[in-house]
Amino acid sequence: MRKDNARSLASTFTGYCILIFFALVFLYPFVIQIAASFKTESDAAAHPLSPIPDPVTMSGYEKVFLSTDLPLWLGNSLLVTVVITVGRVLLDSMAGYALARLRFPGRRAIFSTIVAMLAVPGVVLFIPKFLVLNQFGIYDSYTALILPVIADAAGVFIMKQFFESLPVSVEEAAKVDGAGVFRTYWSIVLPMARPALLTLTIISFQGSWNEFAHTLVAVQNPELFTLPRGLADLVSGSLGKGTQYPLKLGAALMATIPVAVVFVIFQRYFVRGANEGSDKG
Repeated sequence: MRKDNARSLASTFTGYCILIFFALVFLYPFVIQIAASFKTESDAAAHPLSPIPDPVTMSGYEKVFLSTDLPLWLGNSLLVTVVITVGRVLLDSMAGYALARLRFPGRRAIFSTIVAMLAVPGVVLFIPKFLVLNQFGIYDSYTALILPVIADAAGVFIMKQFFESLPVSVEEAAKVDGAGVFRTYWSIVLPMARPALLTLTIISFQGSWNEFAHTLVAVQNPELFTLPRGLADLVSGSLGKGTQYPLKLGAALMATIPVAVVFVIFQRYFVRGANEGSDKG
């Protein structure tokens, strides 16, 4: 028994050591990003991998707000991300419910097309997107940033699969009570789909906040730049010569914080909703 306990403790200790090692490997670049944002330009260039700034300075963050359009980029990103996230949660859930529960001609063909769209690389749609936006006269506008990505195939797929896992008996009881299709979806089914909705919210918020490729073909006006597009402009050297690591990494850190906060908050509710869903099942 003692030998078995010793082996179990040794294997557990080894497992934790491996997990800690890989955790440090993944966290180290983030630590370097934070440290470099508090360094001077000379210190960041001379010791780029040092996790300790010497000396500590806030000059990088001061330049971010005084020399860049970061507040404008933050506002644009917040507006675009919130609208897209709300739109995706609503439209993807409606489409997923229709494909899961309603019977109409071409339903399987539509779902097959949606699944096939998941395999299409986004880069092949750059030119068609630009041509469509330009043809409809919405290029270089907030509409161009939002409308083409306000619904996505992955979200529809997630919601359809979740709706199909719910018991049909609940919806049948609602229909007996006189509820229509939309009332059943909105008042009965949607509250039961909270785990899937929260998952879709996290994915949509993160994807929209970090979206860069679509902004390349949707807008050209600097007043409409979102954070990823603005940061790319900084990296390309829009502020002049020099590496300017503290400024760039400080701006990148500020762009990362909102996504991390949203993920942490919604993760707690997601786990709680998933447990409630498993208990009800």
